[in-house]
Formats: sequence, structure tokens, C-alpha cells
Amino acid sequence: MDIKITQGMTIKEKLGILSDAAKYDVACTSSGVDRKGDGKGIGNATAGGICHSFAADGRCISLLKILFTNECIYDCKYCLNRKSNDVPRASFTPDEVCELTMEFYRRNYIEGLFLSSGILYSPNYTMELIYQTIYQLRTRHNFQGYIHVKAIPGADATLIQKTGMLADRMSVNLELPTAEGLRTLAPNKHRKNILAPMRQIQTGITESRHDLMIYQHAPKFVPAGQSTQMIIGATPESDYQIMAVAENLYQKFDLKRVFYSAFVHVNEDKDLPALPGGPPLLREHRLYQADWLLRFYGFKAEELLNEEKPNFNILLDPKCDWALRHLEYFPMEINRIDYQMMLRIPGIGVKSAQRIVKARRMAKLDFSDLKRIGVVLKRALYFITCNGRMMYQTRIEEDYITRNLLNIKEKLPFQTNGMTYKQLSLFDDKNFDAEPTIIDSQQAAMGQL
Repeated sequence: MDIKITQGMTIKEKLGILSDAAKYDVACTSSGVDRKGDGKGIGNATAGGICHSFAADGRCISLLKILFTNECIYDCKYCLNRKSNDVPRASFTPDEVCELTMEFYRRNYIEGLFLSSGILYSPNYTMELIYQTIYQLRTRHNFQGYIHVKAIPGADATLIQKTGMLADRMSVNLELPTAEGLRTLAPNKHRKNILAPMRQIQTGITESRHDLMIYQHAPKFVPAGQSTQMIIGATPESDYQIMAVAENLYQKFDLKRVFYSAFVHVNEDKDLPALPGGPPLLREHRLYQADWLLRFYGFKAEELLNEEKPNFNILLDPKCDWALRHLEYFPMEINRIDYQMMLRIPGIGVKSAQRIVKARRMAKLDFSDLKRIGVVLKRALYFITCNGRMMYQTRIEEDYITRNLLNIKEKLPFQTNGMTYKQLSLFDDKNFDAEPTIIDSQQAAMGQL
């Protein structure tokens, strides 16, 4: 392949530009795959995941996260690297990405690679460069660590197939929740072109799993599954619409993860919203919490939100908010309730619910047992009984429980429609300053609900 990449920059200068350009691409991923080194190469990937650290805004950092290029033929209105922007441009060569990955790995800076890209010349040209990079890493450098790459919408299916045989995880960015939003802010991109590679990757994963059941040493295609990303707050969709889209993606495309990226205002454009309060990080945080409820807690999007209540409560996490709106189910007797209903109790996560089910086979549990198991009693105590008794005298009333959960002494105002608390505004939450802390974001990322 004739590589037409402008020379004249050092690899360090390129790294400075292209690592900074990649910061808006979410990469909070674990490997989710087992692949032991064969003793001849370098690195490995284990299902335990990449070692994580967290940035100040709560995002997970663990990989060498770079763009192959920030050149782009598209002019998406929300993107810093859009064609019409006057920003420093750079492009790596496959050899340079390989050199960076291997040298960073040897220094123990990273445990894997996250490689995304703008569109250089054409989708096919860019996808071919990404494939050549991953191919060299796996064959010439014998790198057996974790690799996550972006599939380029519009690229030839053969290139995506070949790349998927070398990568651990692939992702195709949905960009915006709805086709209407895409037409408004990214007129060069089309939902059909985005969903086509997503469907191809899903089919490839299914076929690969089937082949592995028959042939033990069959090649693996994207063994850690695929993910996608949506920008939140750039277009006027409600949280209910966003969660419905995510639920649909999980059901129809068998995604491992949907990532939500709070819109950052980096361009001036009449079609972009004003965000006087900055990026909607709290809204992003609530969406991640709700996403865990969809994937692991048995909730449906329509249970969490609806047309009458389209946005999440900014003061309470989605699980607590659901429980307060369905007090007819509570309190639940911890020694009798089934596993699925137990997952709906605030303060009880998947692991603690599993431990409770196992422990109560041996004896009846009390509140001290639940604390040792890992139940967050400061939330759960309002919704459970042990052996027919609550932990303290508690009124099963929405206002009373809410004030205690929020540590608010004054009575909360109720509206005529039964809704309490301020509802999240789509573009303006400047009146609420309490952004999620790093601990909050970690809990959302790890599903501790």
C-alpha cells in the first residue's frame, strides 16, 4: 500500500497532537478476553481486564489512547478535528504506532492500545492503515496484549473482517442518539453506514463463537466484543430516548458496552447548544448508572423513564428514584425475596445479592450479616426487613425517605403530578453545582448500585 502521509514532524510532536485529539473518544474498557502469551511474543490479555486509573473527570485511563490521524474529510459540527477547523494536523505511520506501543509497553506505561482515527482521504484508505498497523503489531512485533480499534463506517467489509481477526475489541461510534441529530450535526455521516459494520461485527462474533464450539483452535473474531459511543447533550433527545436507543443496541447488536460522552463545546456553530454550566457530566453519570441497571439488574428503559418523566432525577441515582416511585413493593424481606427482586433494592449490588442468596441457605440473616456481605445499609435500610423487622423505625413514605437519603431536614415540595425534586434540564444545569466526584464516577463505571 502506498502510504501518503505528510512527513516533517517528530514522533513526539505527533504524539502530543494525536493523544490530545483522542481525549474525546471514550475508552473506559476492560479487556474482557483471555489470551495467554505463547512464550515467543510480548504481552498478554486476561479477562480480569486492563489495570484502570481514573482521570479528574472520572474517565478511565489504562491504554495508549491515540488517533491514527486527526485529518478528516468530514465536517461534523461538534468535532474539534472537523475539516473546516484550523488546528494542527498530524498522522502516524503504521511503524510509528507500533514503535510507540512497544516502547510504552516495555516501560510498563500501558497494557494495551486504543486506536481510533479521523478519516484520511477515504474510509477504505484509513481502515487499511489501521489494519496494517495491527497486523504489524501482532506478527512482526509479536504483541499479544489488548488492542481496541475503531471500525470506520463506509470501509470495505473485507478490511473490517481482517482487522477483527487481530483485534480484541472493535467499536463503531453511533455518534448521536438519533438519525435526525446525525443529519443536523454530521450531515456527511449516515446511520445506515454506521449500523452496517456494527451488524457485520456482531455476525462475525456469533460465527466465531460457533466455530470455537466445533473446533477448539479456530481463530477468534473480536473476542472481547464490540462497543459504541454516543455524544450526550449536543442534540435535544431526552434521557428516555437515549436509554431506549441503548436498550435497542444491546438487544439487536449484542453490544458489550454503550459509552456516553458528555458534549464538550469546542466549536462555535448555530446548531450547537449553549452550555453555560459546562459539559453535562452529571447527566452522563446518571446515564452510566442506568446503563448498568439495563445490563445487569434486569430493568427495562420504560421502567426507569417514560414520556411523562423523560429525564433522570439529578439528586438521586436511577435505582433509588425507581424505588421511591414504587414503594408498594417495599419493604422486602431479605430472607425470602427472590434474586431478581433483590437486585431492585437500593444499596444491594449484583455481588452482594449473590452472596445473600448463598448465605441465607445456611441461616437467617440479620442486618449485621448484610453489612459484612457488603450491602450499603445507609440506602438499603429504608427498603428491607430482616426476620420481619426494619433496622430502625421508618415510615414508608416518599418524602420521609428522600429527605433522609439526601440528608435534607426541610420538607420537599410535591407537585400536582406527584413528581418531586427539580428535573434535569437538557442543556442547562447551572443551578446545580454538585458534579459527580471521582468516587461517584468509579461506582457508576463498576456498577456499584
